[in-house]
Amino acid sequence: MIEEFFYHLPVFFYYFVYGLFFYLFKTKKFYNKPVFIVFIGMMIENIANVTEVSIRHYFSTEWISLNNFLIIFLISFVRSFFVLGFFNFFLLREANITEAFQRNRNEEMLVLVSDLFVEMVQLKKSMKNAENTTKACYDLYRNLAKENNQYAKTALNIAGEIHEIKKDHQRIYSGLSRLKVKKLSTDLLTIEEIIDVAIQCNRRYAKMLEKDIHFEINILGEHPPYNCFIVLSLINNLITNSIEAIQESGTVTILVEKDEQNVIFKVQNNGPGIPENKLTLVFEPGYTTKYDLSGIASNGIGLSHIKEVIEGLNGKINLTSNQKQKQTTFLIQLPINTINSTG
Repeated sequence: MIEEFFYHLPVFFYYFVYGLFFYLFKTKKFYNKPVFIVFIGMMIENIANVTEVSIRHYFSTEWISLNNFLIIFLISFVRSFFVLGFFNFFLLREANITEAFQRNRNEEMLVLVSDLFVEMVQLKKSMKNAENTTKACYDLYRNLAKENNQYAKTALNIAGEIHEIKKDHQRIYSGLSRLKVKKLSTDLLTIEEIIDVAIQCNRRYAKMLEKDIHFEINILGEHPPYNCFIVLSLINNLITNSIEAIQESGTVTILVEKDEQNVIFKVQNNGPGIPENKLTLVFEPGYTTKYDLSGIASNGIGLSHIKEVIEGLNGKINLTSNQKQKQTTFLIQLPINTINSTG
């Protein structure tokens, strides 16, 4: 037992000295200098080897020849490059993980800001409505006041309340605008990047709904960069609606093409379809065919939002559905100049 202890004791000192010098040299600081780490590792390994040999000589009175020292040096040199290979492998793996995480964060942020853009369009419309209603109430107050009508003061109070609502909307709109500017440095992305973000996000959405959705993408022709907030907000909403329309499994097809002045998007799904007599109702606020498990309807504002945004951009949207062929298609046409001039 004692002989085995003394036989293995030098090996203990090898690992002890190896770890000690790695700590003293603070190797973690040089992760961005892999060649320097190889040099440090080789030097530390030689120091550890000399320590082991010296202690072994002390207990056994056997000394290692110069040739053996050269062999030890060569082995440490080769081993250090193996260590460098493993080190670079782990660095590359860590970089890939970080890149994937950052890409997911960017996609989520892009979708969030795009959704905010749609809400900002609706908020801007509400502000205009509040302004018109305030003016109408104030005109009503002035007419009633001329006749000494008892309801004149009530009309003035209503005008004041609506004006306060408008100011609240303005503050919210201003805050959302600043948030949009801060979060992303550019508004323009290629159509491939925009569609890729929409597909990745909706893959996760389909998985959450436990639906097996296959996506088919066809981008025709050369496209300039587009305002990512506008295009993504529209395409993402239409793809989401298509996924929700499909019951368990199906296909969502996205086609993008352009003419001289317009970009054209076609989003198609093979869900059960929409009855012909309901097609004109789909874009009406409050209309919905979606109910949760308790039978409560959704708020039904999604497609009406989309229609308002598209028409506000001087674009067009068309919906066709064939229940026999199980094919529902949204067709959007948007002026390219209008898209990229909207902030």
